[in-house]
Amino acid sequence: MAEQSDSGGLPGDRGPEAGVRAGGLRPGVPPVTPPADLGEGEVAVLLAEVRASAGRVLAAVGALTDRQAREPSTLPGWSRAHVLTHLARSADAYRRLLTVARTGAAPEPRPDAAALDRALHEGAGRGAAELVADLRGSLDGMAAAAGAMPAERWSVLVSALAGWRHPAWFTLHRAWRELETHHVDLGLGRSTADWPAGYVAWALDATAATLAARGFPVARLRATDLGREWPVAPAGPTVSGSGHALLAWLSGRGPAAGLRADGPLPAPPGWPLPPVPGWG
Repeated sequence: MAEQSDSGGLPGDRGPEAGVRAGGLRPGVPPVTPPADLGEGEVAVLLAEVRASAGRVLAAVGALTDRQAREPSTLPGWSRAHVLTHLARSADAYRRLLTVARTGAAPEPRPDAAALDRALHEGAGRGAAELVADLRGSLDGMAAAAGAMPAERWSVLVSALAGWRHPAWFTLHRAWRELETHHVDLGLGRSTADWPAGYVAWALDATAATLAARGFPVARLRATDLGREWPVAPAGPTVSGSGHALLAWLSGRGPAAGLRADGPLPAPPGWPLPPVPGWG
């Protein structure tokens, strides 16, 4: 499970962004409203995190061979080449959204889902050097678009491929999540235990809010190492463990075996879900 970004869907995707809009809330539960804006300093910190994540991915694949590129990733049916192509097209999509926010106009037409799927599978047939060069260029383009954004334009609303809207600054959160998640999916030695603590805390905040709004049947999530907990539902088990283990389980990147619960655990839904109720 991972975000169906504006670059297209993922194997086995249960449609976290493809079909979910602002509806689907559990009756009687007040929606958790995402922040309306981020300050200039907060955006700068977030952008630095995205750049650091991008640098780690590029360092991990810099010496990739053609054989390694063709080997399976941890995502069913996808090679490492599929993951790298997906990351590159995601970065292109985020660059496009940032450009729309800055200029008010799209730099090029947005590809539809069929075109994105073709591009993914055709792109996965390339050699390692071309895959890495493509990813590097796309990440550099996204970073350049973010660096060119005037402070007053970060709050401009843009639309994800599935139709839900968010401020331009949330594009950086989406990119951070893509990079951290798919770095693990490449199967090149990075694990969920290597996720930055700040990323884990943010992702658990976002995930717990959407799970609470949609009635996921656990009473509470408790990250013992972070000293944090999140109420989710009126009834169900309390699930405890490290923040990394909780997020790995909720994102489909790790088992529940390392967690403690006082009752049977439900299967997590498709991940991630769009912010609830979103920004309109």
